[in-house]
Amino acid sequence: MIKKLIVTPLQKFVKIESFSGILLMFATVIALAWANSPFGESYRELWQYDIGIITKSFEFTLPAILWINDGLMAIFFFLIGLEIKRELVIGELNTTKKIAFPLVGALGGMVIPVTLFLLLNQNPETVKGWGIPMATDIAFSLAILNVIGKRVPLSLKIFLTAFAIVDDIGAVLVIAVFYSGSINMTLLLIALALLGVLYLISYKGYYSKYVMLILGIAIWFLFYFAGIHPTVAGIMLAFSVPIRQKIDTSTFLQHLDIVYKDIKNSIVLQEPILSNEQLENINDLQDWTAKFRSPLQNLERSLHGWVAYFIIPIFALANAGVMIDSSVELDTAIVINIILALIVGKSIGVTSFVLLAKKIKIIEVPKDINFKQIIGVSFLAGIGFTMAIFIASLAFATHPEYIDSAKIGILIGSFISAIIGYVLLKMATRKPPQLP
Repeated sequence: MIKKLIVTPLQKFVKIESFSGILLMFATVIALAWANSPFGESYRELWQYDIGIITKSFEFTLPAILWINDGLMAIFFFLIGLEIKRELVIGELNTTKKIAFPLVGALGGMVIPVTLFLLLNQNPETVKGWGIPMATDIAFSLAILNVIGKRVPLSLKIFLTAFAIVDDIGAVLVIAVFYSGSINMTLLLIALALLGVLYLISYKGYYSKYVMLILGIAIWFLFYFAGIHPTVAGIMLAFSVPIRQKIDTSTFLQHLDIVYKDIKNSIVLQEPILSNEQLENINDLQDWTAKFRSPLQNLERSLHGWVAYFIIPIFALANAGVMIDSSVELDTAIVINIILALIVGKSIGVTSFVLLAKKIKIIEVPKDINFKQIIGVSFLAGIGFTMAIFIASLAFATHPEYIDSAKIGILIGSFISAIIGYVLLKMATRKPPQLP
């Protein structure tokens, strides 16, 4: 039973993320084909179309691309925040022993790529791109593992998932600290005060998705106008969602038994519609079920499909359409730099940090994970895609001429990393030959 409670949710998570990776790939191909077709101008015009609210006394409009990158991606970061909180409280990051393995791998996967990028970079205008090769795209990575099949051990999928979540924490901190603009402290303090209200009522055991939605929208606008990237608001809002249920299991079962008996006793004739008494019993059951659900778990489950199947593919469609044309000037240095940081930096960083930590006995690697599989996963960590493109758009906001070059580097580096990782893992998980 315990194994089922742990394994089944993870398998569902992997399944969603794997299919999301496939959608992400299709969206990328469509974006590239559209941007480089005779209709390429319509692609660029679509994402620059202003959308917003205009009245006599108020006007707020943004290009469609910013509504996606600052608005929809705030929901993506909100989901990441929910996942991080769940993993820290009850998941694969809730003890020192559990977090040690993916934490060490993630540190190596951040420190070495950033160091390599800074060592190779010779242009002061592109130095802000150092954060691009930090994060791992979990959707693409898990999609690759899923393609390999059931021979991939579950502990390797858990490692990659936890590793990517730690990576995301690092990326979020980098965005908050290094990729936000000049800060309006008054607006920021107001936003933090509203967050404090949400944290307080959550601590007191009260939770309302409507209150969180209203305050969340206000906090998003306050972060935006304060100069802090609004996606950070998504992460901070997520930590205000309580993980514990309003009632415990024994209380729920007691009320479930009462409702069951009431419904059973109220059934006299098999009618096509329910009686008023039966409807009241069913409403009672819904109320108690709502109280028994974990608000965080329920919200995470509700959002996961929207983020995986809609928000991330839309983000890819809007951002991956790079013109590959001789008339477009590319910065070859930044392209090569990002490619090497993703492929070489990630693989060396993850592998070396894990092996060193294992040798000095800081971490314990599960017995069903072998050395070749760690190397394979270290290359999959080089699939930066979603977060890397997002950071590139922030890093080069003041130098947009480098954004397309960065995106091409990310696409090439991620593609090569995926191929190498797939081949190595396929070889590492090959079925042993059967004896005659």
